[in-house]
Amino acid sequence: MAVEPIPGAPAAVADLGAERALVIADYHAGIEAVLRSDGVELDGRGDARRDRLRRLLGETEPDRLVVLGDFVHAIGDPWEVERTELAAMFDAIGVPVTLVKGNHDGEIEEFLAEGGFDVTVTPSDGIRLGDVGFAHGHTWPAQSVLEAPVVCVGHEHPVVKLQDEVGGTRKERVWLRGRLHPQVFRDHYGEPLDIDGELVVFPPFNDLSGGTWVNVEGQGFLSPFLPDGLGDGTVYLLDGTRLGHYEQV
Repeated sequence: MAVEPIPGAPAAVADLGAERALVIADYHAGIEAVLRSDGVELDGRGDARRDRLRRLLGETEPDRLVVLGDFVHAIGDPWEVERTELAAMFDAIGVPVTLVKGNHDGEIEEFLAEGGFDVTVTPSDGIRLGDVGFAHGHTWPAQSVLEAPVVCVGHEHPVVKLQDEVGGTRKERVWLRGRLHPQVFRDHYGEPLDIDGELVVFPPFNDLSGGTWVNVEGQGFLSPFLPDGLGDGTVYLLDGTRLGHYEQV
């Protein structure tokens, strides 16, 4: 497949033709500081996030890192703690980065330019690289993205609630994959589109960022094109376990 999840990790390897990329979504650097400002006491985990990403890069040896939006957590100008975390990460990873701008990345370009970091920032409606389209997911993807054989988005942070025989529950980050439902996008753009691909909704790289409970009644999706744009969404745990259609988990 053009996009292959890494077992046990909220990340995938994508074949872009001329390059191979490690793809993640929703890094949310500095999230602990922002949560502390809201009264939630958490120690910083930036070093652990950087080390986890660096290990994945070492294991997969990609040509590029693609981030599906929300590199930082505070909306607007990145906080100093976010700048410090990202600067340390860029110094450690050693590959060029493509950031598909997310709703939390409002003013990140100035910081990246000041630091001279090797980061390409795309518009929030995404970019197509080879046979793979990338978008954040908080707005409608570009038509060229939607017409790719595989479309990858973040933003949704899909999670499931699992319950054992004695009533105990736990939350698990998941992948959500299925065929694109073309009519939803044709109706939005008001014109025919050549859509016949797969949609891959990435789990968040950051495990503190909350999420959409895809199997809890009454929970709604965040993306404007979900769930209607997903024809047969199947849920997979990070270890690859197939849980079935998201409405039946």
